[in-house]
Amino acid sequence: MLKKSVDDLKNLAGKRVLVRCDFNVPLKEGRITDETRIVAALPTIEKLIAEGAKVILCSHLGKVKNGPNEGESLAPVAKRLSEKLGKEVTFVSDYNVTGDAATKAVEAMENGDVVLLQNTRFRGSEETKNGEAFSKELADLADDYVCDAFGSAHRAHASVAGVTEFIRAKGGENAVGYLMNKEIEFLGNAVENPVRPFVAILGGAKVADKLNVISNLLEKCDTLIIGGGMAFTFLKAKGYGIGHSLVDDEKIDYCKEMLEKAEKLGKTLLLPVDTVVAKNFPDPIDAEIETCVVDSNAIPDDLMGLDIGPKTRELFAKAVADAKTVVWNGPMGVFENPILAAGTEAVAKALAETDAITVIGGGDSAAAVNKLGYADKMSHISTGGGASLEYLEGKELPGVTAADDK
Repeated sequence: MLKKSVDDLKNLAGKRVLVRCDFNVPLKEGRITDETRIVAALPTIEKLIAEGAKVILCSHLGKVKNGPNEGESLAPVAKRLSEKLGKEVTFVSDYNVTGDAATKAVEAMENGDVVLLQNTRFRGSEETKNGEAFSKELADLADDYVCDAFGSAHRAHASVAGVTEFIRAKGGENAVGYLMNKEIEFLGNAVENPVRPFVAILGGAKVADKLNVISNLLEKCDTLIIGGGMAFTFLKAKGYGIGHSLVDDEKIDYCKEMLEKAEKLGKTLLLPVDTVVAKNFPDPIDAEIETCVVDSNAIPDDLMGLDIGPKTRELFAKAVADAKTVVWNGPMGVFENPILAAGTEAVAKALAETDAITVIGGGDSAAAVNKLGYADKMSHISTGGGASLEYLEGKELPGVTAADDK
């Protein structure tokens, strides 16, 4: 990688290092229900502590649509981090994030101390183009900056990219952390320099969410597998009846173009051959539901597809078995429902059993792999849903490009 990493930062003892983490963890009644992102941030934080740096952490949490509130405070993260690190993490609860409380907390730090700032989105300018003042205030707290928030690296926010300009202007360095390094290495190599055969698997609900990913991966992979809700738009593009399954009628011509592109490039594009169908979508999502299996080219008008069928599971698993690199983004069906999780589980199982390099592209795929108990069998599970998608599209990520070159 041609960007400075945290290992390239020297003479850190006594230096103030601002680290942008991804602590956007799920909370239920103030309790963290999944601490994957906290655990993923530990190696970089622990390295900086060991080097005697004064470690200042920042992150967003939630969307903060209705202004600052205790329900989206990072206080629970500070508590859990203290337990994980085995030392107190000083939490600055000030909704202003970089105000007097933050300045005083940083001034009081000893070498190896850790401070966590309040949710960066509590400052309305975090996500806006006029976040220059906030970027400068963040930079004023630190000497160097480390971005280790891959889940936010696709956003040019004040705490992700804007701050780097002010760190650089004062003679400081901007680097990426261990997690970012790992994400870029696995996702980058998987797509740009794969061991072949390279199989890409795309699922999820909408074609529109993955327009550029489909086109980019078709040029890179040997086999492209399409499942989930997005498969029905492709099936309709082929002239098949899809009942009242989810469909994006505006993208049918696009799907036809992709089918033609695959044929022209000599790539294999696999679609479901059979489908698990029901009368309606389950409500609630995990409710018991009556299903049956039909051929994917003739789904009855009164039924809707909700998962890939057994023949498709075998077809997709066989394609994965022969692969040397597999990238998977998006579930094969409504995996939140136990009755409709068989397709997603079959793909996860196939990936777990192959000796290929297996990269899970964050979001629902990561949630499914974790939920189904296959996480430890994968080469890499991305912590970034939107970021990994944009990386698979071939886009540059602001959080990566803003770091200093080696």
